[in-house]
Amino acid sequence: MGGHEAIDELLAKTGVDGLRLRGALALLSGGRWWTLADLVRETATSRRTIESLLRVLPLEHSGDRVRIPSDQANRYNAWTDTDISGLGNPVAGMVAEHAETLGRLETLIAKAPRGRHALDHVSATAETVLRRALLLGRRFWLPGARLLCVGDHDLTSLAVRMVHPEVEVAVADIDDRILEYIDAQDLGVRTRWADLRLGLPPSLRGWADLAITDPPYTPEGIGLFAARAAEGLRDRDQGRILVAYGASERTPMLALKVQKALFDLNLLHEAIFPHFNRYHGAEAVGSAADLYVLRPTTKTWPAIASRLDRLATAIYTQGPQAVESAPAAPPDEAAVTAFGPGLLAGDWPRGLLPQVPRTRLATLLAKPYAADPERVAIAVPAGLEAALPRLLLATRARHVRVLTAGPVADTVADLPALARLLSPVYRLAAEGHVLDAVRLPPPDGGQDRVVRRIMDSAHGKAGNAWREALTETAGLTKRQARAAVEETAPWALDATPLELPLHRLAGLAAQVTDGSTA
Repeated sequence: MGGHEAIDELLAKTGVDGLRLRGALALLSGGRWWTLADLVRETATSRRTIESLLRVLPLEHSGDRVRIPSDQANRYNAWTDTDISGLGNPVAGMVAEHAETLGRLETLIAKAPRGRHALDHVSATAETVLRRALLLGRRFWLPGARLLCVGDHDLTSLAVRMVHPEVEVAVADIDDRILEYIDAQDLGVRTRWADLRLGLPPSLRGWADLAITDPPYTPEGIGLFAARAAEGLRDRDQGRILVAYGASERTPMLALKVQKALFDLNLLHEAIFPHFNRYHGAEAVGSAADLYVLRPTTKTWPAIASRLDRLATAIYTQGPQAVESAPAAPPDEAAVTAFGPGLLAGDWPRGLLPQVPRTRLATLLAKPYAADPERVAIAVPAGLEAALPRLLLATRARHVRVLTAGPVADTVADLPALARLLSPVYRLAAEGHVLDAVRLPPPDGGQDRVVRRIMDSAHGKAGNAWREALTETAGLTKRQARAAVEETAPWALDATPLELPLHRLAGLAAQVTDGSTA
């Protein structure tokens, strides 16, 4: 069976959802050449569905582009008014007014660090992030408002600051490259490092009026990111959470599981804008995602507490922390038994050293220990290596032994850079799966002592430790020290060293020198 008969049968199978394929037919018969990726994104239809249409159509080819030949196009032009892409876009008419901003965003997105598959990164189009900013202004009263971006590989934070400079914007992200890139644009965005599986940065808890997130498209990822976004709200009555999520039209049960994860948090679905978000990639879900507007209820907060108590770290679709990945191999017990730790941090076998106290990685990052043990052993599973420098700073043990899932030389992306970063505090040595960090004695004085004081105060505000160290080492009064830090490093005032991006920590020595002479 071929020709019109095959096309008619394919369209009949789509039923009332047939506007998708009829829209694709209209595009293909309009004389323009189309790549498969462009057709997917334009129609918000999964790659598999578009491929099924292309297989039964008479097409002419030009490289990787196709179209219906002009002598046959009239047979398919009955479906010219089938564009459904604007149904979920209430700000479509506003985009043209911001052409300059759109061009700037296109450049920024093109130059941004490449996405990481293990983090489910797929870049949204520049028009998408602009539309997000426009929708916020169209739907909410923004003067005096604060927006938290829970993850921001798409650079939504920059779009919001360009369009709405009156809005305070903060980003919490696991990717230090993205945080450094956002800081480099100098648009006044607060940047904080966070592995959301281990917690939201303290300075961003209860901080925002609005939160937006484009999380991993798994029920586990959606549930976690939405819960962290809710934790970031200061206005529990009027605050809103915007969530991007897309699924193929072929997998409604997967979409149902994701929506159930949101319902389990007792979040009110105030609006859903279909196909609002478009992407460079993600063709399995039509290179598109809906935008959910969610409102917390009084039952949201106990539901979030329950959700985070049973937190699983596997939330992605790819990589070692994928939902369907194999269980991680247990750490080398012999290496930790011979070490003789006073505290075990992370996921260790139950029978290992049963008398030794244990704590979660999240707890290690969240709470300083009153009595620092002499030795701490930390198990870092595959996929959580970005937390390694923070985990080492979070304990003041004299000797820390880290056991990684793979050889340290392979697991740590840049071991020499890690050694330089932590050189004010630790001397590092790596062999096999073991990384040993031995605490150095504090320096006698000068800028090195200020840096050490800041890094030793990992759970406190970096600005406070900085000011106190300046009064001790540089002979400044408290007022002078406060002014020096505020002028030199305003980003340090309310952030702990554990939540600072790595480029901020790496630049401490230079900043301290500037601050002490300000």
